[in-house]
Amino acid sequence: MKMYWIKKILKGIVFFLVFATLFSYLVMWLWNMIIPSVTGWTELTFWQAAGLLCLSKILFGFRGGWGRHWGGHPRQNYFWKNKWDDKLSHMTPDERENMKKSWSKHFCSCEEETVLQTAENKTPTI
Repeated sequence: MKMYWIKKILKGIVFFLVFATLFSYLVMWLWNMIIPSVTGWTELTFWQAAGLLCLSKILFGFRGGWGRHWGGHPRQNYFWKNKWDDKLSHMTPDERENMKKSWSKHFCSCEEETVLQTAENKTPTI
C-alpha cells in the first residue's frame, strides 16, 4: 500500500514538471512572437517565461481551473440558496409581498419608478 502512494506522488510530480515545462515554452513562444514586434521589448528565455508564470500565479491567485468564477466552488453557493428557500417557504403571501416591495424600493432605480408613474398618469388623447 505504501508503494502505491509513492508511485502516485511521483507520477504527480512528473506530470506537474511536464505541464509546467510545456506551458512555460508556450508562454515563451507567444511572448517572443508578439511582444518584441509590437513593443520592441527583448525576447524571453525559458526561465524568464517560467518566472513570469509564477509571478502571475502569485499576483492573480490560485483560483482553480477554467470556468471557476469569483463565487467560489458551485457547491458553496447552495448554502445561501437553501437558506433563502427555507426562509421564503415559511413566509405568508403577505410577508412575501412586503419583502418584494421593500426590495424593489431599495434595488429599483428611480428612473423606472418615474417612468411608470408618468405612464400611469397620462391619459390617451384622441
